[in-house]
Amino acid sequence: MVNNKLTWVRSRSFLKRFAIGYSLLCVALYFQQQRLMFFPMHKLEHTPSLYQLNYQDVWIPVSKSGGQSDRIHGWWIPAEKPDAPVMLYLHHNAINIGANVSQALQFHKLGYSIFLFDYRGFGQSEGAFSTESHLYEDAQAAWNYLTQERKLSPNRIVIYGHSVGGAIAIDLAAKHPEAAALIVQSSFTSMRDMTKRFGVYWFLPIELVLRQRFESLEKMKSIKMPVLIMTGTEDIQIPVEMGERLYAAAPGSKQLIIIQGGGHDNHLSEPYKQRVKQFIDQATN
Repeated sequence: MVNNKLTWVRSRSFLKRFAIGYSLLCVALYFQQQRLMFFPMHKLEHTPSLYQLNYQDVWIPVSKSGGQSDRIHGWWIPAEKPDAPVMLYLHHNAINIGANVSQALQFHKLGYSIFLFDYRGFGQSEGAFSTESHLYEDAQAAWNYLTQERKLSPNRIVIYGHSVGGAIAIDLAAKHPEAAALIVQSSFTSMRDMTKRFGVYWFLPIELVLRQRFESLEKMKSIKMPVLIMTGTEDIQIPVEMGERLYAAAPGSKQLIIIQGGGHDNHLSEPYKQRVKQFIDQATN
């Protein structure tokens, strides 16, 4: 009898500690989950000068509560032809624009102007650690810079996003159907699907604690411009199937490029680059 009572007391104590720990874990995930998604660095390892590209440093104010603002930093890399299409480049969730210069170079070589910028908390951009809503606001500020300050026609702007940048690009494109086209490379359907993909949060109430949702699949259904989806067969982070689902959800003119042997961050080889060029030229002419 004594042993049974002792066992019950110990079990109750264990369950109590487990419940407290579980609750604390859920609270921490609810408030700090963006730190599991974004991995910014402040130091710029490279600039466009690495490839002898002409470029201009750009600083764009982004309003925040209290009437104050942060500035996001970007690079305007003009094409040789002043009337060339413009790519608004939205990078992935790690490091900063310095790690994306070589990818931007590939598109610049195709003859396009590039605007590449860092979200708040990345690179030289000011502000606190990014959240999903902040990323959308930063992308909107970049769009405003191109259309209002540089006076570029929206039908000459191609919105491009890589990985998490793809989710940001889809959100921006849904808000601006007047843009020329949308290109999404190696991106996912939703953050909820990504938790299923890696299977590490099966024991947590994800539907309750997930705040950074990135509902790209639903937003894709409202896109009203030509869409190009690119995905690699050897991408260990985001499977081809997610790219195929995004492609299937797009309601209008669309193309799907499955890069054989392509990973998550690799550069496009020549045949695929030419397909991208053909897509952009058709969308902007």
